[in-house]
Amino acid sequence: MPDGDPDGLRLVEKSNWTGVGVVFNRSIYKEVAHRPEFDRTGVYVLVGMSEDSALPTIYVGEGDSVKTRLDSHYSKKDFWDWVVFFVTKDSSLNKAHVKHLESRLLALAKEAKQCKLHSEQPSLPPTLSEAETADVESFLLDMLSIFPLLGLGVFEKTVTKKQPNDLLLIESKGIKASGYEDAKGFVVCSGSQLVKDEAATIHNYMSTMRKDLLEQGVTIAQEGCFVFAQDQVFSSPSTAAGVVLGRTANGRIEWKTKDGKTLKQLQGEATESSEED
Repeated sequence: MPDGDPDGLRLVEKSNWTGVGVVFNRSIYKEVAHRPEFDRTGVYVLVGMSEDSALPTIYVGEGDSVKTRLDSHYSKKDFWDWVVFFVTKDSSLNKAHVKHLESRLLALAKEAKQCKLHSEQPSLPPTLSEAETADVESFLLDMLSIFPLLGLGVFEKTVTKKQPNDLLLIESKGIKASGYEDAKGFVVCSGSQLVKDEAATIHNYMSTMRKDLLEQGVTIAQEGCFVFAQDQVFSSPSTAAGVVLGRTANGRIEWKTKDGKTLKQLQGEATESSEED
């Protein structure tokens, strides 16, 4: 934090890495755009939210220099609230490298289905040598390890690693769903069912999220219900339960083991065990 302000400009670096990530809110763009990082070749992600979606909206782009592109987006694109871009300290990224990074990020975002793309963008990668491809892919892995630390988890597809016996269940109104707690949030497993008809009292946020998931292809329609086509992480057990049940729900009570023990009871036992230790 060059200015000592956690809400201001942030620079992200890693040991033995030539890259640097630059993160800032749109509101301070004019104040920070003079920095030398802006004049280098790089790849960037604009991030914002829209009133008609519960998912973040992103725009992935590249620039040579980054500042030229961001100047244009600052004046012409209204949706974004903050941005992160990546360049190198030694200016080793060239136009072909960042085009490759742009293409890979777009492909990952489309596959993960955790966001909305601001516009349909071409994602054809340039032709690179085998050695260049290896270097750029290594740079991409470092970028992907940084995005979640910034609260941007739109490039990673969640995959269940839990055994069936470790899963929590919801069975109601003819539907069955399974899930588990994870460091990222609460994960609902692929194949889980959702009720088709929402309660009249459902929170607007949950109703919007259900529509988003269907539109993105995360859930698909089947006879009498919807079904998750992939694992999906939610911010809390209650949000996950509410989306599954189509109504406001207390996830700590709705999610249960196959023996009928609630998530609330499991968490209470874990706390008691910790206190005994």
